[in-house]
Amino acid sequence: MIELKHISKVFPTADGDFQALSDINLTIGDGDIFGIVGMSGAGKSTLVRCINLLERPTQGEVLIDGENLMALSPARLRQTRRSISMIFQQFNLLMQRTCLKNICFPMEIAGVPAAEAKKRALEYLDIVGLPDKANAYPAQLSGGQKQRIAIARALASNPKMLLCDEATSALDPTTTRSILRLIKDINQRLGITVVVITHEMAVVEEICTHVAILDHGHMMETGTVEEVFSNPKTEAGRKLVFPEGACIDQFPVANVVRVVFNGGSSYEPLIASLAIDCGVKVNILGADTRNVNGKAFGSMLLGLPEDKNDAAKAMNYLKAQPNVTVEEVPDYHE
Repeated sequence: MIELKHISKVFPTADGDFQALSDINLTIGDGDIFGIVGMSGAGKSTLVRCINLLERPTQGEVLIDGENLMALSPARLRQTRRSISMIFQQFNLLMQRTCLKNICFPMEIAGVPAAEAKKRALEYLDIVGLPDKANAYPAQLSGGQKQRIAIARALASNPKMLLCDEATSALDPTTTRSILRLIKDINQRLGITVVVITHEMAVVEEICTHVAILDHGHMMETGTVEEVFSNPKTEAGRKLVFPEGACIDQFPVANVVRVVFNGGSSYEPLIASLAIDCGVKVNILGADTRNVNGKAFGSMLLGLPEDKNDAAKAMNYLKAQPNVTVEEVPDYHE
């Protein structure tokens, strides 16, 4: 278990102190895939580096399985860090070493015999789906393959925890999905706790079980992905879950409502059902919906008909649907 208690981080600058993190409290359970999400500058990367003390907090405690890392001797801290591996956006592979030797490198440092290190490295290559790349060099690999080798290297220290700092930000969408599936498979197969730092809600919905929203160094809210996606409690959460940028070119409308999906089946065609059951057509002005484990989350902006009876009929129908919240948007502008 990872526990962050009252973590603050201040960086001195030429213009004075900069408060990167302020009184962060967070608990990450064993076996979780925990997403920490926020816009650029929110403090996400600083926070994840505080977990393994690559950045030492100015205040607070970092506890791993009840042990306070801040109180450890340098030798004991190095030993504990072996159970906390990290992968980065830019892969950080050793270009002069083959893939096999990249994976062997942390085992060499730990004093693992060469024959055993090679045997384990080949097993990790198989886990990440690149058994044929043992003798290839990083320059010969695609971005997705480099990240797979970086993941294999991270596994070489037999970690309990894997920290992913924007690990898919440099990859195209298809490769991103394949890397996320790999991370999820590793979590399920090996029981490794995963912390995912990202600015993309799509990454969170793809693999995370829990999520925390960070904004300007402050922890705004945290919970299961379903809880936060269905009912974000803060303005920062609402901006991430229901981005206003979802709006598209609008049609002239008389009334606008926001329909929020709170975890019902993602396979129910709500708008089509409204048209069939009530004979009422509505305009979809904008949408940002997502399928999380077969459940629908997100929101739609709907333009109701000008006819008051039809508009009332549509509102009553929408309000009667399970796992759906409907609210008027009186300040909507085209």
